Amino acid sequence: MGSTYHGVTVTEDYRWLEDARSDQTRSWTKAQDRRTRSYLENLPFRDAVRQRVAEVLMTEPVRYDALRHAGSAYFALKRQPPKRQPFLVVLSDLDDLSDERVLVDPGEIDDSGPATIDWHQPSPDGSLVAVSLSTPDTQDGTVHVYQATSGELTGAPVTLGTAFGSLAWAGDSSGFWYTRYQSPGERPDGDVGFYQEVWYHPLGDALEEDRRELAGVFADNRIAENFLSASPDGHWVMDRVQKGDGGHWQVFVRAQAGDDWWLAADVNDKVTYAAFGPNALYLLSRLGAPHGKILRLPLRAGATVAHAAEVVPEADMTIEGGALASPLAVTDRWLWLLDMDAGWSSLRRFDLHGTPAGPAEVPPGSAVDGLVRLDGNEVAYATESFTEPRSWWRASSQSAPRLTALRTRTPLDFSRFEVGREFVTAKDGTQVPVTLIAPPGTPRNATAPALLTGYGGYGISLKPRFDPGWLPWLEQGGVVAVAHTRGGGEYGEHWHHAGRLAAKQNVFDDFACCARFLIESHLTTSERLAILGGSNGGLLMGATLTQHPGLARAVVAMVPVMDMLRVELDPNGTFNVGEYGTVNDPELFQAMRAYSPYHNVKDGRAYPAVLLTAGESDPFAKAYHAKKMAARLQAATSSSQPVLLRVRPGGHGPGSLDERVSELADIYAFLFDRLSIDYRPTADRHLKKG
Repeated sequence: MGSTYHGVTVTEDYRWLEDARSDQTRSWTKAQDRRTRSYLENLPFRDAVRQRVAEVLMTEPVRYDALRHAGSAYFALKRQPPKRQPFLVVLSDLDDLSDERVLVDPGEIDDSGPATIDWHQPSPDGSLVAVSLSTPDTQDGTVHVYQATSGELTGAPVTLGTAFGSLAWAGDSSGFWYTRYQSPGERPDGDVGFYQEVWYHPLGDALEEDRRELAGVFADNRIAENFLSASPDGHWVMDRVQKGDGGHWQVFVRAQAGDDWWLAADVNDKVTYAAFGPNALYLLSRLGAPHGKILRLPLRAGATVAHAAEVVPEADMTIEGGALASPLAVTDRWLWLLDMDAGWSSLRRFDLHGTPAGPAEVPPGSAVDGLVRLDGNEVAYATESFTEPRSWWRASSQSAPRLTALRTRTPLDFSRFEVGREFVTAKDGTQVPVTLIAPPGTPRNATAPALLTGYGGYGISLKPRFDPGWLPWLEQGGVVAVAHTRGGGEYGEHWHHAGRLAAKQNVFDDFACCARFLIESHLTTSERLAILGGSNGGLLMGATLTQHPGLARAVVAMVPVMDMLRVELDPNGTFNVGEYGTVNDPELFQAMRAYSPYHNVKDGRAYPAVLLTAGESDPFAKAYHAKKMAARLQAATSSSQPVLLRVRPGGHGPGSLDERVSELADIYAFLFDRLSIDYRPTADRHLKKG
């Protein structure tokens, strides 16, 4: 079977695997599963590895995320293994957890644990909280509104696809603006999951009476992604709209008491984030400033970027950005900015006119997440590192940053592991950072097993993250290496753009140079090197193994994109055109064809051991990518190394805690086997004393 692009015919043998429902595909997938299970379950240490992974993940620290403040209450998502899913809690004091209450627990809604909280948003008075709930097999999302005091449901749920959306409350808590897709039958089947719109729902009214507010106004409304927020004073509401996942934004604003939205910033203004402040909108702009600058736009009907004044000019440090990042928070007196330097974070403070007020305390080598305005004078933010778990801080213009009671404690001791950052010279001379996490005194005598990971896309930075899942690898003497390749956001917009579209090959070149650095610095050898990545990072794994098949001994590609010529035909594929490009463009087709992993597998070449994973219901990276790549590699390789496929029934992530344990145990068993690591149980070695 083949397709012709700009006069070039591309043939393939496994397109039939794209039909997940066919008997042929189902039979083939079951056979692959039997093959993979037989291999993994016959490894002599696999049960011991699973037991250790379960011990580590089950003792994963209690963690708080998505902190919100409304009225006199604080709301947060709490992760507390062995519970399968995060649950929503409410408390009255960040310094005292004694009155913490569970408000919404997906495990109580459904004992089997498939429900997941996508996001939550409390009403301004703190009396209600809107919660989007999804199941892994749909990930569509349904908004439920709960009473904050009793946890009781109120009103009818919004059932039109809210998982990847957002919500902003009216200032008087009487209703909310929310994002949704159209009802079934309103658009052709091929447009399901597209054309996200903004609607308004008055509490107490039937959903049929909701009004459509913002639709069809974006440059490409089919792939619009809306991010709603309301001003703290309850007078304004904002919609930041992204064109797919390519980093192109528009900003719309309206008075809550009015009827009309207006365009405050267009795509060409390069405003990538915005936050409300006193009587003004503060804009993060990258127009002529790839590291970012801050503009202040006085709030009045019809005001646009043309009326804004620069208050914080571009600096050497990069202001962090992205669809889900919160790089900017504004209180009544101060402006807080989250900066990024090769993945590590820092915070700067300014008055509302841009006068510097000095840095805020951030532990060295840490990441900052969740920067959020608590009230008129206070902000909160979370820090974590590769060796220290997440802790929440609070700070104001009157008080220095201080830890709250939302301080994560864990019995796992990572303090003995060493964290360092080195720089690798890429193919074109660019200096690429690589972070190393290693047992103390790891020798540079080419004996250590090393696991190199990367992502390299969408402007996403690989920030320090406390991950207990690394422990089973580290305690076997392994080294973890994180490659901060181009395509990410570690150095701002130019770093991202240097690894997207026709420049995507830079990502693969950077990663290969990081792998060679680990070998040439005598930390490891090719026979002791494994590489691992997921999603866009799975594409990175596929490109690396096809371009450099002898570089690593083992490859793990989780929920990857592997067929670059057909990915834009996937339900989520159109959103990725801004990152990868489209085959409709001759130049981009040539670039995508040149690195597409599936199309660059060569018959008779000796490929390393490969483990591919997929989610049968994955809306982001369809399972056929991993299936087609597995089939092609199995037919082509001349080596005796296994090519295994692991397909789970869920979506893009492993979902429940049990699923995470099973998947990680399989990955480590595979890597320990292929890298000839003599697995030694170490159950008590990395527990804190006392």
